[in-house]
Amino acid sequence: MSNKPLGIADLPRRDFLRFAGIAAAATTTLTAGALPARAAAAVPAIKQIDAGVLNIGYLEYGPASGVPVLLFHGWPYDIHAFTEVAPLLAAKGHRVIVPHLRGHGTTLFRSADTMRNAQQAAIAADGIALMDALGIAKAVVAGFDWGARTADIMAVLWPERCKALVSVSGYLIGSQAGNAKPLPPAAELQWWYQFYFATERGQLGYAANTKAFNKQIWHQASPDWHFDDATYDLSAQSFVNPDHVAIVIHNYRWRLGLAQGESQYDAIEAKLAAAPPVTIPAITMEGDRNGAPHPAPEAYRAKFTGAYEHRTITGGIGHNLPQEAPQAFAQAVLDVSRRGA
Repeated sequence: MSNKPLGIADLPRRDFLRFAGIAAAATTTLTAGALPARAAAAVPAIKQIDAGVLNIGYLEYGPASGVPVLLFHGWPYDIHAFTEVAPLLAAKGHRVIVPHLRGHGTTLFRSADTMRNAQQAAIAADGIALMDALGIAKAVVAGFDWGARTADIMAVLWPERCKALVSVSGYLIGSQAGNAKPLPPAAELQWWYQFYFATERGQLGYAANTKAFNKQIWHQASPDWHFDDATYDLSAQSFVNPDHVAIVIHNYRWRLGLAQGESQYDAIEAKLAAAPPVTIPAITMEGDRNGAPHPAPEAYRAKFTGAYEHRTITGGIGHNLPQEAPQAFAQAVLDVSRRGA
């Protein structure tokens, strides 16, 4: 294991220098004085570790001997989504790992030659690679948005590595064939950014206006969450990553079949296209004011064949459920962890 923030010798110099700046920014924003008062004392220093094709930036909370929990953020969010959740879990004795997904924060590809691939199987494989690098045999996996999909895939493909699951918006595993099917007009409208990203104009526009674009998504996805600029700016620094735009664009283009993935994941994607069930203990969650595209709980109930519960969190809770309702999210992780014992 390596806790050094750099040491990626095969990067082009311009990317190496940009990564150094990101790491420095992360160190600054993760100091106690830069965080909301109620969470400031609990935030540790960011660590780095080589895991598969990535050098992953992550936060670690709690005792090393505790039951591991991996918390995965989505887009356009970052590890700050779990700033309040992680200390709650650590206080109950869990070892909590909160990684930046590929293309976010201080997570960077170890080689300039590696494809900037954001298909669902690749991101889930990153989770297993991180567990291997950290010497974690089995963990509770939990997340929202891209992170929920990642946790879902880990649960169905590697159930022996996953003790239990918490997934906001439930079963989010998809396929290119499934995504090719047209939706009703109102549902298509919610995916406006996906179609924008399918165009060259969209890629250029996202690159030119990343911070403003993602703030608009925050407002759309959580219409009743009145976050301030300081809260948003903490996460926005994670979008200043040399691979961020490429990863986001590839993710949405791959979903529509407009971009190729990597052949090494073909067998995995074939399995996922069959929509395999989640057999481990699971809790799914939904905010009552989620403004992002999401399935109704009854649409995915049958996909969970192990011990299962769904929780709808009321009070104007939107898409970023862990950050908007940290107590509820942490409680779900604690409860499902006990069921997976």
